Amino acid sequence: MKRIVTHTSPDMDAITSVWFIKRYLSGWEDAEVRFVPAGQRIGNLSDQKAVELKDPIEIISGHEVIHVDTGMGPLDHHQIKDTNTCAASLTFDYVKKHLLQKNLDIDPVKLQALERISDFVVEVDHFKEAFRKDALENYNNFSITEILDGLKFQHPNDDKYYVDFICICLDAILHDIENRIWAETEIKEIGIDFETKWGKGLGIETINDSVVKLAQLMGYIIVVRKDPRKGYVRIKARPNSNGEKGIDLTLVSEKLKKMDPAATWFLHVSGKMLLNGTPKNPKMKPSKLSLQEIIGVLKEI
Repeated sequence: MKRIVTHTSPDMDAITSVWFIKRYLSGWEDAEVRFVPAGQRIGNLSDQKAVELKDPIEIISGHEVIHVDTGMGPLDHHQIKDTNTCAASLTFDYVKKHLLQKNLDIDPVKLQALERISDFVVEVDHFKEAFRKDALENYNNFSITEILDGLKFQHPNDDKYYVDFICICLDAILHDIENRIWAETEIKEIGIDFETKWGKGLGIETINDSVVKLAQLMGYIIVVRKDPRKGYVRIKARPNSNGEKGIDLTLVSEKLKKMDPAATWFLHVSGKMLLNGTPKNPKMKPSKLSLQEIIGVLKEI
């Protein structure tokens, strides 16, 4: 039997450490998770002996055991003053080293995404959110750390539930970060910058719709994406800020409809979004216009 031991009322540091092991340490996928009071451990090893351990895997009562975020072992950071480390970062480093030693085929995008998760947990474990400029904004309540706090009110003293729920969230977050890294790479490598009367635009041909939102977050005023598989086109403009007149895609819509009347075009009432094809309406007919032709219209309007 393999067991992962962490502290009761586990925080993001403890749960992410468990997640790293169960998802990425070979043979530990079905490990049992046990909970002890913070700082304690199972077995009779002294704190000093635990600090001296080189390998986090111990044999205790015939079971393979790893302590994380408790017990003063190699994957507990409470004896370390460095605020740039935590149990999750120590666990990630250990798991990464294990993967590399096993010469497993590691997806570099996944490895980068896992590192971003580790970095995030370091930040929240040392309460560095306090230094964010937007620390008091309401949308921070939708953070996974705040969700975990809410779970503890909703399901008091249910440690296993917290671990199971947050691990599912981390699975989803991992996929989202991987998608973002993919989008970052595509914007850099195949994105086409162009100028409009409104400001800087980006055109890109990709199946990854995440590039649209990411490009806008990066400062592009308008983004056009063409799906190379289905031919669908998605054009999005930045929303208006206070006192800003902003962008209206009405003339763009009229021009594209004249150039390709057989295609189905939908202009959002805001004038900020022009769609040709969407999973929400599979009956829409894709445009035959090339990405360059559409960019040409946006540059000329």
